[in-house]
Amino acid sequence: MGIIGELNRQIGELETSLAAHFETHPDADIYLSLPGLGVVLGARVLGEFGDDPNRYTDTKSRKNYAGTSPLTIASGKKRAVLARHVRNRRLYDAIDQWALGAINNSPGARALYDQHRAAGDTHHQALRALGNRLVGILHGCLRHHTTYNEHTAWAHRQTAQAA
Repeated sequence: MGIIGELNRQIGELETSLAAHFETHPDADIYLSLPGLGVVLGARVLGEFGDDPNRYTDTKSRKNYAGTSPLTIASGKKRAVLARHVRNRRLYDAIDQWALGAINNSPGARALYDQHRAAGDTHHQALRALGNRLVGILHGCLRHHTTYNEHTAWAHRQTAQAA
């Protein structure tokens, strides 16, 4: 029991240190404003993406690096949409956790997830689609130096569903 207590104490110290360093980053407020991202997961996503503002020329390149964008393979009359296998696996795993957390913290994220599940997607396929959208939202927030806004992020989906 003493070993577990000591490990928990050390984990707490590491989390405190991580929070202190992460919160000094200029983009920390943007990451922490996104639904489903806390200090630990936000720092992990930031660390995997890097903080060079010119590294990703557009949303698509960020999504491709993350491995969340679908890969379409077509030959003749056959067409398949698959998940990318060449990707940063640590980042992909973090985005999967992010999407799972966002479902409980964002009505827009929940609606997108539910829409994909209703269309017949598996849980993991729906999470990947949501993660892909969240990466796009993150890219837009970083490009415009703005924090997350639920209405702005999902308004285009609400108007499309109303039509």
